[in-house]
Amino acid sequence: MIAVAKITAKGQTTIPQEIRAAMQVGPGDLIAWELAEDGSARVRRLDPVDLPYLRALEGTLSEWSGAADERAYHDL
Repeated sequence: MIAVAKITAKGQTTIPQEIRAAMQVGPGDLIAWELAEDGSARVRRLDPVDLPYLRALEGTLSEWSGAADERAYHDL
């Protein structure tokens, strides 16, 4: 399925109804954008607890994963 949407001057767009229905998303739902090296993008519904996405995100937070942080937050 292909649907076309226009991007506004503010960088916003409307997800076409048939795409929203196929993705089972609605107001308040979260979506994740994944950019491939070739410049293509994949959009998917983000489940409230999406462990693969959170693990990927964790890899971008290296400044918070040092030994000092482990000692400071080990009881959490």
